[in-house]
Amino acid sequence: MISAEQFMARQAGSLPDLLGIKVLEANPDKMVLAFDVAPSHHAPNGFLHAASVIALADTACGYGTVLNLPEGATGFTTIELKTNFFATALSGKIVTTATPVHRGRTTQVWDAEVVSQESGKRLALFRCTQSVLWPR
Repeated sequence: MISAEQFMARQAGSLPDLLGIKVLEANPDKMVLAFDVAPSHHAPNGFLHAASVIALADTACGYGTVLNLPEGATGFTTIELKTNFFATALSGKIVTTATPVHRGRTTQVWDAEVVSQESGKRLALFRCTQSVLWPR
C-alpha cells in the first residue's frame, strides 16, 4: 500500500504539488487531503477558484482509486465528475475527505466532501467515476 508520504513524493512537480495539496491520510477506505488557501487559488473575482476545489477533491479520489485498483490493472482514468458548490473560503485550510461508493473491476465511484477547517462549512460535494484500465 502507498503511504501518505509516498503520494506526496509522487506528486512532486505536478498540479497537486503546485497547488500545495498535502496528503493527510491515505488508506483504501478514506483519503484526506488539504491545502492552505492562497491568492493563487483565487479566481480573478477574488473568490476561491472552482478548479482549485475540484483539483483537491479529484486528487483525493484519484489517490483512493490507486489504492483500490484490482490486481493486474494498469491504471485508471476519470470518465465523469460532478461538483456542487455551497460556500467559499478566502483563507485558511480547506480539507477534503474522499470515500469509495463502488469498487468494481471496471469502474470505481468516489465521493468527496470539501470543508473549510476554520468555519466547518461545507464548501462542496464531489463525485467521480473512474474507468479501470487493463493491459491490451
